[in-house]
This record gives sequence, C-alpha cells and structure tokens, in this order.
Amino acid sequence: MAVIKIMDELLANKIAAGEVVERCASVVKELVENSIDAGSTEIKVELEDAGTRQIKVIDNGKGMDKDDAVLAFSRHATSKIDDEDDLYRLTTLGFRGEALASIAAVSKVDLKTCMGEIGTHVVINGGKILEVGLGDARKGTTITVSELFYNTPARLKHMKSLYTELASITDYINKLALSQPNIRFTLKNNDNVILRTDGSGNILKVIQSIYGTDVARKMVPIKGENADYEISGYVSLPEVHRSSRNNMVTIVNGRVVRNMDINRTINDAYHSYKPDNRYPITIINIEVDPSVIDVNIHPTKMDIKFSKMDTLLELIKVTIFAAITDRNLIPEVSIRKEKPKREELRFDLERHSHTEPKIEAEPIEFEEPEIPINESIYEDENNGDIVHEVVMENDEYKINTKEEKEFMPEMYPVGLVHGTYIIAQNEKGMYIIDQHAAKERCNYEKFKVAMGKPNIASTPLLFPITIELSNDEFIILKENMHILEDLKFKIEEFGINSVIVKEHPAWLPQGHEEESIRNIIEIIIHTKKDFSIEKFNEKVATMMSCKHAIKANTNITMEDMEALISDLRKCKNPFNCPHGRPTMIYYSNYDLEKLFKRSGFDTIK
Repeated sequence: MAVIKIMDELLANKIAAGEVVERCASVVKELVENSIDAGSTEIKVELEDAGTRQIKVIDNGKGMDKDDAVLAFSRHATSKIDDEDDLYRLTTLGFRGEALASIAAVSKVDLKTCMGEIGTHVVINGGKILEVGLGDARKGTTITVSELFYNTPARLKHMKSLYTELASITDYINKLALSQPNIRFTLKNNDNVILRTDGSGNILKVIQSIYGTDVARKMVPIKGENADYEISGYVSLPEVHRSSRNNMVTIVNGRVVRNMDINRTINDAYHSYKPDNRYPITIINIEVDPSVIDVNIHPTKMDIKFSKMDTLLELIKVTIFAAITDRNLIPEVSIRKEKPKREELRFDLERHSHTEPKIEAEPIEFEEPEIPINESIYEDENNGDIVHEVVMENDEYKINTKEEKEFMPEMYPVGLVHGTYIIAQNEKGMYIIDQHAAKERCNYEKFKVAMGKPNIASTPLLFPITIELSNDEFIILKENMHILEDLKFKIEEFGINSVIVKEHPAWLPQGHEEESIRNIIEIIIHTKKDFSIEKFNEKVATMMSCKHAIKANTNITMEDMEALISDLRKCKNPFNCPHGRPTMIYYSNYDLEKLFKRSGFDTIK
C-alpha cells in the first residue's frame, strides 16, 4: 500500500498559509498589494481591534468578473504572469498566486467586486466557498477578512498584543504610502484615522503625514544615477535620527524591500555625522531594469537579489554623502507654539474576545499645518525664499547639490559656561559650542590627515616601551605588525608574548606616547572581524581625538576659544564630533526674541 499521498487542497493551503500569513500585517500587505496591482488610486484599510477581529480593504481598482472572483482563491491562480520569462520582467507587486488561497484557508472571507456593471459576491470560510452571488455595482473591490486563524488555535494563541499588531500594520502602510505617493491611502482602527494621504504624488507630503512637519522640514532631496540604477528620494539631516533602522525605507521599482547591505551603506554615508547607535530617516527609491533583480526568493517578496550590487551601493553612498554635507548642519533650536496634547489611547477590556485589550483611541483634534512644498523645503534665513536645488554632474554620478556650499559662519566668543560650553555670537544669533566635541572634531581631522600621509616622520623613544600580552593577543598582534610598521612604529618581539616599541610616528601627542601606543595596540587586537586599514585608521583617529580633546569642566581663555573656533571653521565637517554628536547648536535672533516675549517678536525674522 502506498505511503506517500497527495495532500488535499485545503491542507496544502493551510501549510502555505504558514509561510505567507504570519500575522494580521501579512494579510493587510497581500490585500493592499493586490489593490495596487489592480490600478487603484484610492485604498482604504479599516481594522477592528488591530485586525484581530476584522480587516477590510476597499479599493477603486479595475475589479473582477464572477469567474475570476472565484478562481482567485485557488492556489497558483494569478493574472500577473504567464510564463517563466515573466519572472524576470515583473512590473506588479504580486505574482505567486498564493496569497488569497492562503488567507482564505485560515479565516472567513467576504469578497465584493465589480468591473463596472454587474458585481460579484463571494463568501468563503476556512477555504470552502459557501456562497457565490450578485454584488454591488460599484467599480472596485471590497474584501473583508474576519476571525483570522480561527481554525488554527496554535497560531491564534501566539498572536501578538494589539499594540504590536497595530504598529506592524501601520509601519507597512506607511512604507507603502511612501512607495506609492500617487495613491490616496486611509488607515483606520476602530473608526479612528491613523494615516491619511492625499495621493497627490508629492512624497514630501506623505513624509509630513507620517512623521510630522518638523521632520519633513529637515528632509533633504537626493537624486543620482549610474549606468544601471537611478535613485531618488529624501534623507534626513544628521540631527534627525531614530533608535532603530526601521525608518530606513528602500523601494525598488515601487516595491518596498529590505536589504541589510543597503541599510549599512546608508548608515556609512552618515558616519561621524550622527551617533553610531542612531539611524537616519531615509526614503530611497531605486529604479532598475527588472532583469537586473530577482524578486522570487522569498514568499513575502520583501527580500530581493541584485546583480551589480557594488555599483548600487557606491551610488547610494556618494549621493547621500553629497546631499548631507552640502549644507549648513548646525542644529537650530526652533521655538514653536505648543500644540494641543494628544489624547491617550483608551482600552475596553470587556469587548475583545481574545486575551488582549482592545484599542479605543480618541480622535486627535488638531491638524498639522501644511508645509510649503517645492523643490526643497529649506528656507533662507533672511527672506524665507525657497532654496532651489540644481543637478551637478561628475564623471560617473549625477547628484543634487546647492548652488553655493554653506560653510560654518563666522562668529566670535563672548564667554564660557561651566567650563564646557563656549557662548559665541554673530549678527544672526547665538551659538553654544561644546568645547570637547569641537576639539574632538579638530583632532580627528588632523589625525586622519597625518595617518594618510605616506612619508610620516618617526620619533625615537628615549626609553623604549615594553608591552606584555596574553598568548592569543600576541598572535593577533604579530599577524598585523606590518600595520604599525607602515605607520612608522618601530616594534619588535621581546621575549615570550611581549613586544618592545622603540619609535613612534611624530603625530603621537607628546607626553602621552605610552598611553596612545597601548590604546592603538588594543584596537588591533580587538578589531578581529572585517579588519581593514581604513577601519583601523578610523578607530585610531577617533580614539586619539577623544582622549586628547579638552575635557568638560576645563576653563580656557578667550584666546583659546578664538583659536578653537578658527580651527573648527577649517574642518571638512565642523558640525559633528567623530561620534556624531553636534559640536554646536544655534539660537537665531528670532528665537531669542520669542523666548523672552519681546515686543513685536512675532514679526521679527
């Protein structure tokens, strides 16, 4: 008797649902992507209890006739590809033909769809079609998914909290809205609006809807291209950052994707312009010939493979770096009117049928003011005019840059607070400079230049320094001894697990030679993974700049302050220390007038 049998359709669909339908957000993703593929210009997502009770998606797309409406719930049924070659020229978000069958297998589905004349109504429970009849004549599709995982108790038991489910859905709809600015999106939970976009095609307005006006004003437009890729979008100024990479949105041919290499490259472009453990807000839109990418490597279609990945990463890094370094990056303390407080989320513990509380969010009564949208939202401080962007070309990349680069403005010191903060001023306002961070930046750029010179002078030590190591540390150092020799250290083995240093490069701070040498050797020993000369030089310069900067609570003279400001103005990046902290913040005259509520402050600018 045969042991191997072909599974029936319902069982196969339930198994497939384990890959495709992980949670409520998975259902929303698949349904909304179907609406986008149907040519919708307006999509509404209405949730009950963060989707655990019900998910409804309403669109104004082309709809389906009766035959397609029924066939759509069969496995591997799709209108988006015909043959194998179509996999390499995909223009739709979906193509696998598994989503609806998988969703229907673990929920109760009500579908109403119409192509403009006679509508169709389909009811499915647990993958079984219960009813097929006439429906509304409104063009488009309304699909309602209720009681997700009702017939798979183990999956239902492991559903996350309502907060988590709602946050996951909101996050994905936010990203879809950023990827499709021409579509009007509305997201509601228990009749409360979470997101609404206008479908105008202006991505900056979508950014404002998601992140608010303050963030939108601090987003920088980018544009670049090479032989294989075109990129565009917006990236935040270095002063705007978050605790996770989740706000780094990558879009490829209209598809939201995740790629750690791209995220790492974006973060590298901000290196030393922000704290290392913080991440920028970025929306990177990549346009590429579909044949250059492979989307068919994961059921969720979120992970894709690129050919010529190196050229894409270089383009992204060059374009972003040019955008964020081509403007004044001094954070301005902006004094704004207080907004009405948002109401706290309220919960009804009685209504929810599962174990988690239901979200009952009170409507938010205030509205964000619209920001003036143009080619750039940066206003000139004197007249409020929009600073327009122009496209400059180099040999390989086309990048956006301003007509004239803004350097650190001239200023003069007037005092010192707590032996830590220099107070400086000019005709535009007041600057507070962190003397430690400023000196760090000056030291860092000095050390980077010195370490990059091929003809570094060396200085002999009057008393050679002996350093004892553990056996494993000695092995690592011995393997990388040539790095120190290239930097003009004269270092030799000296007994068991010991080395002796007889000469050092001239740029080592006088009086701190032994401490500096030990710190540099520690960097070599502890930089085991992905070791490179560039990373080593970077770490040494960062370490040295910090250890030899002016410490907090150190009173310096007015002459020292003037010299520090002068040195800072000569730096390539005077706005951040090597760790990404700001070296200074700025209060405009307008902000000061407003803080002190001086007469006529609301007309001064």
